[in-house]
Parts: sequence; C-alpha cells; structure tokens
Amino acid sequence: MNAGLESVILAIIIGTLAAIVYSLRVLVLMERRIARMDINIEKMAGQIVKEEYKIEAVERNIQKQLKSRKK
Repeated sequence: MNAGLESVILAIIIGTLAAIVYSLRVLVLMERRIARMDINIEKMAGQIVKEEYKIEAVERNIQKQLKSRKK
C-alpha cells in the first residue's frame, strides 16, 4: 500500500513538473512571436517616417513655389 501511494505522489510531482516545463516552452514561443511582431512594427514605423519626410519635402517645395508666384 505504501509503495502504491509513493508511486501516485511521484506521478503527480512528475506530471506537475512536466506541465511547468510545457508552459515555459509555450511562453518562450509566444515571446519569440511577439519579438518578431515588434521588429515588423518597427520596420513599418520606419517606412512611415521616411514617407512622412518625403511628403514634408514635397510640401515645402510647393510652399516655396507658391511664395515665388506671389512675388
């Protein structure tokens, strides 16, 4: 009877440890996905900033042309 109880307790402990390890594995995979998403968001933000600079340059040129026409 004692050996059976020890086996059950050992099985519970091993099962709990396996669940913890699996959970950590899932968390690591999720963290990697989030990191990849962050990198992609940063790339997109960089592209948006470049486009904004281009738009601002075009706007400045238009404003200069308009000022020169008024004179």
